[in-house]
Formats: sequence, structure tokens, C-alpha cells
Amino acid sequence: MGKVIGIDLGTTNSCVAVMEGGEPTVIVNAEGDRTTPSVVAFSKKGERLVGAVAKRQAATNVDRTIASIKREMGTAYRKKIDGKSYTPQEISAYILMKLKKDAESYLGETVSEAVITVPAYFNDAQRQATKDAGRIAGLNVLRIINEPTSAALAYGLDNGDPQKIMVYDLGGGTFDVSLIEIGEGLIEVLATAGDNHLGGDDFDECLTNYIVEEYRKKEKINLAKDPVAFHRVREAAEEAKKTLSSQTIVNINLPFITTIHGEPKHLDMDVSRAVFDDLTRSLVDRTEIPVRKVLEDAGVSTAQLGMVLLVGGSTRIPAVQEKVRRLTGKEPSRNLNPDECVALGAAVQGAKLGGLVTTGAAADLILMDVTPLSLSIETVGGIATKIIDRNTTIPARYSKVFTTAANFQTSVEIKVLQGERQFARDNTLLGNFRLSGIKRAMAGVPQIEVTFDIDANGIVNVSAKDLGTGKEQSITITANNKLSDEEIEKAIHDAAMYEHEDHHRMEQLDAISDANTAIIRAQQYLAENRKTVDKDKKHELKAQISAVQKTIRFKKPEKLTDEEAARIREETEKLKGMTP
Repeated sequence: MGKVIGIDLGTTNSCVAVMEGGEPTVIVNAEGDRTTPSVVAFSKKGERLVGAVAKRQAATNVDRTIASIKREMGTAYRKKIDGKSYTPQEISAYILMKLKKDAESYLGETVSEAVITVPAYFNDAQRQATKDAGRIAGLNVLRIINEPTSAALAYGLDNGDPQKIMVYDLGGGTFDVSLIEIGEGLIEVLATAGDNHLGGDDFDECLTNYIVEEYRKKEKINLAKDPVAFHRVREAAEEAKKTLSSQTIVNINLPFITTIHGEPKHLDMDVSRAVFDDLTRSLVDRTEIPVRKVLEDAGVSTAQLGMVLLVGGSTRIPAVQEKVRRLTGKEPSRNLNPDECVALGAAVQGAKLGGLVTTGAAADLILMDVTPLSLSIETVGGIATKIIDRNTTIPARYSKVFTTAANFQTSVEIKVLQGERQFARDNTLLGNFRLSGIKRAMAGVPQIEVTFDIDANGIVNVSAKDLGTGKEQSITITANNKLSDEEIEKAIHDAAMYEHEDHHRMEQLDAISDANTAIIRAQQYLAENRKTVDKDKKHELKAQISAVQKTIRFKKPEKLTDEEAARIREETEKLKGMTP
């Protein structure tokens, strides 16, 4: 088996890491950055853009740029562009393909295996969607693991002393908090809680709305009605938020933000940290309930905590750090980079699953995760009867025997639920199936054994068996919007086609770039050796430079035909052969 990469597929930014020399290492992308914006865009010419290049053009291409797609994983959301409808799995797959390609460039070998992280509070449908995204991207996803658990795994490499730690993970789109016990070679998750719709995006939105409203009051102009202007404000708000983590005031200056009756308008305002904290106080306060819940579920007091580990870029906000101090009485640890530690832990787990570490701290660590939400079936009266409680260590397998509610009933419908509410209607319906062929009998006589099996990825399989007849029916629980195998195969095919087009376009671009480089080198050679090169060679060289210049004149890579590209390469090679 080749290298196994660890991927933190984030709402705002993503990160990829690999195990090297017994240590997890972050892989720098093609742009030279350690994280990649989780942004996908389609240019007017149909080019697919991913990462920094997609984020840079977002303000001028709002309708064709997709960000924060992670928040839509496991839903029926679709983004329509140029008549094609894209699922969250496909958009996420494009991000994963970029990370995969960067890893292959870094390692110098093909990568096909990965461990991908998800928020601890992701439900079954969201986990399955993440796995599907990996498959579309050409990755065999060895394991889906929870982000706080992954961060704890990275931390536990160098901090193996027995202790209980809290992982407070506030990312771009989700919030998780987990209580984890680190023992001798063991990392065990005791409890987890969170909010799938709380993160840095919400902080950005609060500040964006404030800037727009203040500008409306001053200029009587509503920037929210101008998509390009509104996006520029949103970008400025995100940068201002980051600046306010280290400064107490920030100036937001956006010249030519809009035009009214032909007159350009500018935006120039100061925002203080105090104002920002006031705007986002309710968001920070929302993290308190999961923190208290996880302590209660684990039966751990704040006095028993050895350390609080901050994960996710939004934990850099001073008000968030102060909230953690007040809730736990602990000074949060800054031992790990909050943007990178999740990917590092995933790389450790990937290397272990791939059998690539046999010695050292990583080889000895055992990881025990939990399921974040209770799993139930609906019984008489619409009651959600629990079979597996939340915070049960996974993988897990539990069975319960039920019976029929009516005389001579020959089939039963099994409705599988996820959540903590007493009534079925208040929980999430994961899926349902029918067990038929039950032997006719009075109500209460048949015995039907329902078994829940949660694998190490947190993905659920449910089976029902009539103990009297041996008839059995089972399903892997998936959301109604899960992609079918056919849809996944089509998405893989489409992604491969795009990859081919991108590769082809890059080859065309390289042909022109190579030609320009050859011209410059030939001209430099003539300039440096004008006294020693004989007249005939000078003439031939200048003629060939002219020939290459002529082949590339007015040529654009996206419109270059294969014949034109071949001609450019041919003339370029001639020129190269004429210079030492």
C-alpha cells in the first residue's frame, strides 16, 4: 500500500497531511500555502477553479462560485450552473481532488487512500455524503473520523500522560466539543456534543450585516441589493474579523463599492473589537450549552480537566478564548496549530490503518470514538425507542426484541431515527424498510429482533429478523438524497473528464509558456555572445526566434487547437536545439 493521506475537509479551508519519518506533516499546496480555501468556481469559459484561485475571483463571479458547501452535506441542495446540477458531494469532491493532486505532487507518487474528518455532530447522512465525495475524487476512504478526536490524536502523540482533555472545535461552519481521555497508548472519547450550524461563517455574517446597515444609514444605499458589492463587504468582514483577533480596531476601506447615477461611491469605516464582540456575543454564548452537556454526559467536572485544546480558526477570536476560560477555569492550550491539527491527526490514523507505522508513539495509540446521537426505532404511539444511546463507543452492535401490535400481522415497517427526543416525529428519520413474511399469530406473539450495527466510520446498518421464521431484512441507513451507485459513477466520470480537460488546457498553456522561455533564452544568448557568434548563425537564430514568435502571436491557451500546439512545440524545439 502507498501513502495514506489525512484530510481535514473544512467549511472555510481544507488541509491535507501525511506521515513522514514517524511524524505527521502538513502538505503545502501548489500555491505554497498550508491550507486550501474550500471554494469551487466555474469561469465564464467553463473552467473549473478550486482553492485560492476560486476565492480570488469570487467577487466578480458571485453566481458561479460555491463556498461553505460543507454545510449542505447530506441534504438535497443542488447548485445549477450552465444547465448542470451539482450536488454537495460533487463540489466537495473537486476540493478533495485538488488536495489529492497537491499530495501527489509533494510525494511524487499516486495517492489513492485517505482518512477524512467530519464534525463529531455530523449525522449518518452527512458522513455517507463525505464518503461519497471521497469516492468521486478517486479516493478509497479508509475511515471517517471525528474532527475533535483527530485533533486529540495529534495532541496525544507528544502528550501521552494520562489525562482528561476537552477539545473545543469552532471551525468555519460547525462547532464540536468532545471530552477525551488519554491513557497509556489509548485515546478514548467519553462524550461529544455540538452544533452543526455555528461557526466562523456566522461571525462573518453578523459583521457583514452591521457594515451594510451602517452604510445604509449613512449613505441611504443598500449594498445587500448589489451582489458584487455585498460579496466585497463579506470578504472585507472576514478579513476584519481576523485582524480584530490581534488588534482592537480595524479600518474597512472599499473604494468604488458601488455606483449611483454614474457617481462612484466608497466605503470607509472603523470597527472596534468591542463592537464586534457585542455583535457576536449570542454566537459565543451558544457554545456554552454543548460544553456543559459534554461535561455532564461524561460525568467529569472542570476540576478534573487536564487541558482544553482549541481547534478551528474561529478559536482565535479573543471573546471565544475568554468564554472557554470562564466555562472551564483553564487557560486554553496553544500547543497545536488550530488550522492544521485535525489533518495531522487524520494522517496519523491513516498511517496506522495502512500499516505504515510499526514503531513509535503513533504505532502504540489506540483510538476509541463514539456515536454523537442516539439511534432508535419508532414503536406504537409514535415513541422513539432507543437501541443505541449517544456517546456509545464505536464500532458497536446492539439488538432488541420487539413484537407485533396487531393480530395476524405479516409485516412490520422499521423506521430508523436519530436524535434525543422522546417522540419519533421530533427526531431525524434516517431511513425505513419493511420486514415481510412474519408468521401469522396473535399480537404480541412473534419475536422480531432488531439489530443496529455502527461501523468505525459511524455509518449505520440495521437489520430485522423474525426469530420464528428466520426471515430477515436489512439496510445500510442512508438519506433519501444519497447518491446512487450510478450517480456516483457518473460523477466520477464527469470529474475525470474535467480533469482531462484541465490537464489538456495546462498542456496548451505550457506550450506557449515554454515557447516564451525559449525566446528569452535565445535572445539572452545572442546578447551575451554577439561578438563570438558568426553572422550566418546569428541570422538563422534570429529567423527561428521570429518563427516561434509568429506561431504564438495572438494565441490564447483556451482556444489553442492540438495542431497549433504541436506546431508551437515543433518550432520551440528547433529554437532550443540552436542554443547551447
